[in-house]
Amino acid sequence: MSDVEVDPQQAHPHPIAAIAPRRRRPTGRRGGVTGGLSSGSLDASSSTSPPPRFCPLPNGVEDNWTWSKRHRSKEVVLRGPNSRTVHFHPNWSKGTAGVQGKRSLNNGRHYWELHVSQRVFGTSIMFGIGTKSARLHANAFRNMLGENEHGWGLSHKGVLWHEGVALLYTKRFRENQPTQIGVLFDGIEGTLTFYKDGKCLGVAFRGLDQIDEPLYPIVCSTAAKTEMTLKCTRREFVNLQDRCRAVIMRRVRSAAQLEKLKLPLPIADYLSEVIDEKKPLRQVDNYDILCDL
Repeated sequence: MSDVEVDPQQAHPHPIAAIAPRRRRPTGRRGGVTGGLSSGSLDASSSTSPPPRFCPLPNGVEDNWTWSKRHRSKEVVLRGPNSRTVHFHPNWSKGTAGVQGKRSLNNGRHYWELHVSQRVFGTSIMFGIGTKSARLHANAFRNMLGENEHGWGLSHKGVLWHEGVALLYTKRFRENQPTQIGVLFDGIEGTLTFYKDGKCLGVAFRGLDQIDEPLYPIVCSTAAKTEMTLKCTRREFVNLQDRCRAVIMRRVRSAAQLEKLKLPLPIADYLSEVIDEKKPLRQVDNYDILCDL
């Protein structure tokens, strides 16, 4: 069996990486509880062009962070103005390469958008966040971001990964078609939400406000000559109102509980924005990834 990941128009010499079994969740301060859309709420978008000037933080300011030249795989080349374009495996791929962003995300709201080239194929192309302990290179094809407790990632197969557990989140991306992926990190509410071509896919991870370690944007890929360009980086100044809501909603977790408070409608509407009562995501195994997506 070859260890080289090639374009899908050629032969596929490798199997899709097996999904690790669920591990018992550790107790303590490390969060990362997953939640969000059910498998029935799948992304139905077929367009590869997002709505113009789309951004979930319209009142934010430009953040202007870029990728770290120090914290990256040897198989990552940074290009373009301010090194905002990531080129993975410039010759051929025989493993997984990643790169970390320079911006620490904790205690704020951040949104960034990635334009992904048409080379969408292979075992795993991933987007998300991680700590400094998340590894950025592996000599094997794997879902590297989220393989342990140090990362939270979405793969192009439509699967979320954290602590080695895979949860079905959305439809797999169309191969060999460019796409635009948005990532919204809310360090106050402790959530991570993904967007695809301008469409919100729902909350993917919760409990991130409980993480003490600095969290950074991370992308990785197993596919040769994959390219991603950072198109939008915004942050929001968090006000006292947002912080008060975060404290209140740690105890009020459902619309029924909120209704019992008999609050004025504008306040109830503001609080309800962060309530997500979707069914929990379905854990998938290797058979599901191969046959159901």
